[in-house]
Amino acid sequence: MAYDDNNVFAKILRGEIPSKKVLEDAHALAFHDIHPARPVHILVIPKGKYTDFTEFATRATPAEQTGFWSAVAEAAKKAGVVETGYRLVANTGANGGQEVPHFHVHILGGGRVGPMVARD
Repeated sequence: MAYDDNNVFAKILRGEIPSKKVLEDAHALAFHDIHPARPVHILVIPKGKYTDFTEFATRATPAEQTGFWSAVAEAAKKAGVVETGYRLVANTGANGGQEVPHFHVHILGGGRVGPMVARD
């Protein structure tokens, strides 16, 4: 799938849509989700054009990957969830529940997150 420059996260990266930033560096942007599923719900996105985790893992440079995962760790620290625990979620593809075609990780915390996956 080709990267869509008009997806909502691309627009946030360009500053066309505002976000409540947690942190930003050369490789990533972390910001609060506008529809939080938990008391702490932060999205972390790489600045590169990667549609999903598989593309990020296979195409991003080692510096981009290290920078991204360091930003995830720093965002969790800034959110104050490191000591109490949190969950990282990266949905990939339609069956994985991915809604925005730009790789991203959700940091969920601030209280008990619940079961790993819903049972059908």
